[in-house]
Amino acid sequence: MAELTAAEWEKINTLFAQDPHKYGVPKREYGSVVFGSFNIRKLGAKKQRADTTWQFLAQICQNFDLLSIQEIMDDLEGVNHLQTLMGENFGAVISDVTGAFPGEAGLGERLGFIYNRALIERGNVVSDISFDRTKLITTMIEHSSELVSVIAPHLDKDGRFRKDAKVKLPIFLTFVRQPFCASFKIAGHPGTRSYEMMAVNAHLYFGEGIEDRRQEFDALMEWLLARTKEKSSNFPNYILMGDLNLDFDDPEKDRPRIEAHIKTFNQAMGKRANVNFPFLDVHPNEQKPFRTNARASETFDQIGLFSRDDRLPTYKDNATMGSQSRGPDYGIVNFVELFREALELPPLKKMTAAQEKAFFSKFEHEVSDHLPLWLRLPLPET
Repeated sequence: MAELTAAEWEKINTLFAQDPHKYGVPKREYGSVVFGSFNIRKLGAKKQRADTTWQFLAQICQNFDLLSIQEIMDDLEGVNHLQTLMGENFGAVISDVTGAFPGEAGLGERLGFIYNRALIERGNVVSDISFDRTKLITTMIEHSSELVSVIAPHLDKDGRFRKDAKVKLPIFLTFVRQPFCASFKIAGHPGTRSYEMMAVNAHLYFGEGIEDRRQEFDALMEWLLARTKEKSSNFPNYILMGDLNLDFDDPEKDRPRIEAHIKTFNQAMGKRANVNFPFLDVHPNEQKPFRTNARASETFDQIGLFSRDDRLPTYKDNATMGSQSRGPDYGIVNFVELFREALELPPLKKMTAAQEKAFFSKFEHEVSDHLPLWLRLPLPET
């Protein structure tokens, strides 16, 4: 695998310095705050990436005031190095490994937040999202016959579960990787009023099929909707930022289905709260929905607002996103287009299969196979 050379990085950095906003980097605007989400592929040991890559990642990430990161490995050296490169104004809170029992194989990774201390204050609440034992047992009892029928073929002659078995559960029982939560106060700039928020970072299961993905997505939505409606939750706003592995490869077919599904959430909330996923809509300045994977074929990653605060944008406001410099607005940082232009390659649609393979092999592992996405919110004035 031929990764980016020093000479290629020099071309990339030179072009990027000329106009980073051309590639979707959000501008710093007084009176606004920028949330971001970035699946940085297998963010582990420092030695796994070149110094030039670390510098580039830090240059991107320091544009976000509250950044949600997925695929942090057990080794914290890399994410700690990234935070250091971003500058002393940035703090972090990171989960333990979820998705694998210690010492056993699994889909283990950490989830984390990096935040700009100049605008963001970390709260006291840090937790994961799980379904309690009573709910789990009740679900198992209600669907016992279905569970027995799918598990039985994976038992050996002694009735023991085979370690290599891949069971496709007919119902949701628990998350493969527990979503991670941390509370924050968006303190903002002088002369602005703050937001209180619970940030939720999730990397949902890709699974063997569409139904696997939908089960986890719907379970997470059920939890967020119920928690947002509860005034006892202490937080009027929940912001979901993560890789939801949402099935969105065919916008003409998938968007109406997903949009209709999410609008049922708003109907269920009534006037008590609002749900908004801006990245399901076409941005007013774009011709088609943003793609969040490097190959521009999916919108796996999402930012969603669940709010009882009428200062936050609703889905009806998505049609005018970007009309004000302070926001609200949303977008992606398209480093793939930056790399392509810097290396003077043809547009992706005009590349041969060999050109495309060689191009993506240079950075899909070294940088990431996902693009960063962001949401800007205006800070209300006092």
